[in-house]
Amino acid sequence: MGPLYVVAGILHFVVPELYVQIMPPVFPAPLALVYLSGLAEIVVGIGVLIPRTRRYAAWATIALLVAIFPANVYMAISGVVVAGMPGGGAPSTLVRWARLPLQGVLILWAYWYTDGD
Repeated sequence: MGPLYVVAGILHFVVPELYVQIMPPVFPAPLALVYLSGLAEIVVGIGVLIPRTRRYAAWATIALLVAIFPANVYMAISGVVVAGMPGGGAPSTLVRWARLPLQGVLILWAYWYTDGD
């Protein structure tokens, strides 16, 4: 799980415009929030790789997934066409809606790293 979050976090810095597009317009400073969430993903990704910090990082991952959920909802309901996706295409409606229950799966995966506490 850790390397996936590190890579996802790095992508926030490599292609920030991709993430800014799905930021709900009610949130201020979307670019800053994209960078902040990217940094958080890198930190939790590294944290779950270290046994001493794994449990705390897993709880932080759950909090992060809850915090970014509004962006996934906005992407699903707004019909925003996300430009700059790898491969050049925008995610389909099915993919945008599938991200919502995927967040639950990712939360359960992170919870597994808390040792069930």
